[in-house]
This record gives sequence, structure tokens and C-alpha cells, in this order.
Amino acid sequence: MAIKLSVITDEIDPDLDRALDVMLEYDVRGAELRQLWDKNIADAPQDYLDRARTAVQSRGMHVVGIASPFYKCDLPGSAPEGPAGPLHSATARGLADQIAMLERMIATARFFDTRLIRVFSFWKRGPLTPEVEETIVDAFAEPVSLAEAAGMVLGLENEHACFVATGAQVARVVDEVSSPALRAIWDPGNALFAGERPFPVGYEAARGRIAHVHVKDARIAPGAPAPEWTIVGQGDIDYAGQIAALVADGYDGYLSLETHYAGEATKEASSRVCLEGLIAAAQAANAL
Repeated sequence: MAIKLSVITDEIDPDLDRALDVMLEYDVRGAELRQLWDKNIADAPQDYLDRARTAVQSRGMHVVGIASPFYKCDLPGSAPEGPAGPLHSATARGLADQIAMLERMIATARFFDTRLIRVFSFWKRGPLTPEVEETIVDAFAEPVSLAEAAGMVLGLENEHACFVATGAQVARVVDEVSSPALRAIWDPGNALFAGERPFPVGYEAARGRIAHVHVKDARIAPGAPAPEWTIVGQGDIDYAGQIAALVADGYDGYLSLETHYAGEATKEASSRVCLEGLIAAAQAANAL
């Protein structure tokens, strides 16, 4: 089974047209949308969406998911403290504005003919205690109900800036919510930053619950206080092994490059070497 590749387009360039053209050079036709030109997808007006859909369709490409910032806010019952991680040009929104934003993301996903909407688990302000985890699970009751009614899938990303950061944690929350409308977006790079060994440990925890996979690589230098992003295939994550395991498990979703590495002269150059690394890892796993 061949693996399917996509890219979070603004990792190449916020200019969607340029990003799509670069992707076509590598015959990657799946686009995950987060920032469109100078607007996050959660803030993009209709004319931006129209322009984006034309840009995608005119190149024979397709949208694989909407990378929304849903629940990148503070936990219910806590005082707002402002962003604790990147918003990628999105307007910071409090808890009271999240459901309205999700409803708009559902409409946006429908507009782009995709069912997947990326979501989060609130800014991490301390440990993920059983009480915090219960609050997160409860907070997904209404979003999941909306997604079920709309025929959408909410992809909960393990994000180290949020409470649910590892494969083990995202598996627990997905299981506790127990709805086909909430699945995991597995991000090995974020798991590494959260202190989990992504493969095989994090993957073994999350497997069977994964709707989508983000690819970025990192390494932990001796004595360094934290990992650093690097070229895919040159870090501490066994992506060839990870991809082979996905194929063996019958995974039929996408591997979506989310570069983050910024070691080359431009975002585009950094994404090119990472995309080449991803393709090489997939080839090493006999998945392309």
C-alpha cells in the first residue's frame, strides 16, 4: 500500500499559490490548510476561501484537512492568560468564542470538500491531572455532537504546548470521549518535545485511533535543555520505522509535512529538504 503525502501549505510559504507550485514539483497533491496568504483559515474571509479553492482545484490538487486553532485557549474554569504557544496568524480567542469558530470551520471544511478538522486540548498551564483530563473530555461533548451531526471528524493533535501532548494522552482522551467524530492527529515531533519516545512507544499507545499524521523531526543534543527541530530523517525519530508500521497497520490517511525546521535560508528551502527527507523515509519503508 502506498502512503499518501500532503503538506501544511504555509510551512512552505504563506502565499498559497507558491506553496502549491512547490508541492507539485514533488507530485504532492494533498494540501492541509492553516494560513492563507496573510490570514489564518479561522479568520479568512470568503474571498480568500474562494481564491484558495480555485488555486487548489486548478492544479488538480485537493484539501486533506483544515488545520484550525480550535481549543487553543485556556481551560474551562481557568482565568484567561493569553496564548501559551503559536497561533500561526490566528486571532486569539477565548473559550466563549470557540464553538462559533468551530461551526465556521465545519462550514469551511465542507466548502473544501474535506471531513477533517484539526483541534487541540487547551493551553498547558500545569500537569495533566485526572481532573484536568476530565474537564477536557467534558469540553468535547458539544464539539463532538456538532461534528457528528455534520459528518465531520475532529482530529485531536498531541501538542506539547497544550495539555494533551503525547500518544498515550491523546489515546486516553479519544477513548474517553468514545465517538467516531473524535480521532487522533498523531504528531511524533510534538511527542518528542513532550518527553515521550514517539516510535514505537507513543505510536503503540495511539495506534488504532489515528486519522491523520503530522511529520516533523527533532533531535536532542547532549546537554541541551530541549529538543531542536531538524531535517526530516536527520533527527531522533525513526520515520522509516514509523511509516512502515503505519502501512502494516493499514493506515489509509495522510502523512502531512509540518516542517518547523528553519535551518535553511528560507521557509521554502527548509521545507524542500524536509519534504525530500520525508519522501526518502517513505521510500525506505517501501511505502512509495
